[in-house]
Parts: sequence; structure tokens; C-alpha cells
Amino acid sequence: MLDQEVREHLEVTEVTMQAAIEHLEKELVKVRAGKASPAMLDGLLVEYYGTPTPLNQVANVSTSDARTIVIQPWEKKMLAAIERAIFEANLGITPQNDGEVVRLGIPPLTEERRKDMVKKVKAIGEDTKVGIRSHRRDGMDFIKKAVKNGLPEDFGKQMEGSIDEMTKKFIDDVDKILAAKEKDIMTV
Repeated sequence: MLDQEVREHLEVTEVTMQAAIEHLEKELVKVRAGKASPAMLDGLLVEYYGTPTPLNQVANVSTSDARTIVIQPWEKKMLAAIERAIFEANLGITPQNDGEVVRLGIPPLTEERRKDMVKKVKAIGEDTKVGIRSHRRDGMDFIKKAVKNGLPEDFGKQMEGSIDEMTKKFIDDVDKILAAKEKDIMTV
């Protein structure tokens, strides 16, 4: 009975670590590497009839080329609200409104800006690693309590070993994802 609870908790720990990796990937998509991507605007809220609404629910967001994002609102009167939201989001991009669509020209990144982006990416990655280690600690604490409550000690050690292997795997995954993103950012 107790060993089943520990196995279930081990699965929950793995799921939460996987969720941390997925969150990291979503956050890294928002970090622009000098290339236009509609995902850069994910999470951008626009005032729509007094309600903050995600941009992709009031307009079509696409890329026309590697350096241009085109935002075509479904209602023309939304152009000004979209422009305002982009200014307020402080993306470092000036929107151009031609009365039909809003265009965002993505400037090429300078070497210094690329290095800043890499630092930001590494900070996001480190936060993810801290989260994974936190889930590891929670799993280890659960196993230690279970051993105190009668779980065989050798089984507890085996489960702790499983958590350590899982943690190492997810930390390695974070490092691989960060290395790929860093390469992407530093590629001119």
C-alpha cells in the first residue's frame, strides 16, 4: 500500500518536472532571436470593449518575412488599441499602422543585445532548474516520511535513486534546450 503511494508520488514528481520543461520552452519562444515570430506576441493583451483580451483573439497575427510581423485586426477600430498595447508592452519594437494592418519590423540584433538575450535565456533556464530541484526535494521528503512510516528502507533508497536519475535527465534537457536557444540567438 505504502509503496504504491510512493510510486504514484514519483509519477507526479516526473509530471511536474516535465511541466517545468514545457514552461521553459514557452518562455523561450517569447525571447526573440532577431527573427520575426507571432509567438513573440503571445500573452499580449489588447483593450477590447473595456476588457483585456489576448491579441490573437482580436486579430490575425502572421509573418510576412523573416523580419516582419503583420497584425490584421478583425475590426479596423482595433488598430489604435493594438498599437497602444504594443507600446505599453515595451517590446522595443515600433509598430507601423497603415490603416489596414499593423506591421512590426524586427530590427537585427547587435552583438551586445545578443549577449544580453543569452544572459536572459540563461536566467530563465536557471529558474527552471531551481523549480526542478524543488520538485526533487519534495519527492525526497515524501519518500523519507514514507520510510519513517514503515516503507522498507531499501525500497526507499531505490526510489530516491529514481528521483535523482529523473532530476539529472530533466536538468540535462534544460541544458540542451538552452544551448540550442543560445546558438539560435548568436547566429547572425
